[in-house]
Amino acid sequence: MTNTETDWLQLNRENWDDRVRIHAVSNFYDLPGFRAGGSTLRSFELDEVGDVSGKRLLHLQCHMGQDTLSWARRGAEVTGLDFSRAAVRAARTLAEDIGMTDRARFVVSDVYEAPAALDGERFDIVYTGLGALVWLPDLLRWANVVSSMLKDGGAVYLAEFHPLTELLGEDGKTLEHDYFRTQAQTYDFPHTYTDGPPLTKTLSVQWQHPLGEVVTALAQAGLRIEFLHEHDAMLFQRYPMLERSRNGEYRFPAGHPRIPLMYSIRAIKSA
Repeated sequence: MTNTETDWLQLNRENWDDRVRIHAVSNFYDLPGFRAGGSTLRSFELDEVGDVSGKRLLHLQCHMGQDTLSWARRGAEVTGLDFSRAAVRAARTLAEDIGMTDRARFVVSDVYEAPAALDGERFDIVYTGLGALVWLPDLLRWANVVSSMLKDGGAVYLAEFHPLTELLGEDGKTLEHDYFRTQAQTYDFPHTYTDGPPLTKTLSVQWQHPLGEVVTALAQAGLRIEFLHEHDAMLFQRYPMLERSRNGEYRFPAGHPRIPLMYSIRAIKSA
C-alpha cells in the first residue's frame, strides 16, 4: 500500500473540506431552493423507509445535511454525522436557516468512530445516502458500527449508486473496468462533481464495493436483509444515451438494454 493510501482519511477529509465551499453555492445542491422548502430525498426512498414521524434517525456521512434535514421535515428527530468540519458547519447553518435546530443536530466524526462520538446512543433508523460507501475501506467494520447504533428492531436503510455503473466508460458502451477491483484507488481530480471553480485539495482515495460485499457485511453484522431493490434510474446523466424523465431522473431510452443504476437495501436488527 502506498503512502497516499495509508493517509486516506486525512486526504479524503481535506478533499471534502475543500468541496464544501463549492457545493454550498452550486446549482447542483441549490441551497436557496432547499431553504424555500425543497426535499432532496428520492421518491423510492420515501416509499421504502416509510413514516419516520417521531423516530430517531442517524444519517452517516451526511455532508451539508440536506438529506438529513429532509427527514426532519418529515417528522424525524435527526442526527447527521460527517468527518468534514466545514460540511457540519454548513449543515448547522442550514438547520438554523430553516428553523430545524430543535429537531436536528450535526456531529463531526469519522464513521468508524461514530459510536464513541455519540456516546453509545442508539437509533430507530440508520440512513446512508448515495455516494457514501466508496469512501470506506472496510465494509464489515462499517456494518458492525451500524448494527451497534441501532435499537433492537431498528432498521438500516442504504441507497447507493450501483457498482455496475463503474464498469462502463464515459460513452456508456465500452466495458473498461473490473467489477472485482476492490483495492484502493487514488484519484487526482481538479474539480468536484458539481458546477463551480477548481479544487485546491485534489487527491482522494476510494474503494469499489461489489453488491455481494455490501449484503454480506450487513448479514455478518447480525442484520436481517429485508430487501435489496435495484433501480433503473440515475440522478444525473451518467451516460450520453440516458434521457431525463419528467420527475428529473435519468433512464435508458425505451428499447435500449439496461443495467441497474442505483440500488437500495433495508436490513433489520433483531429484537
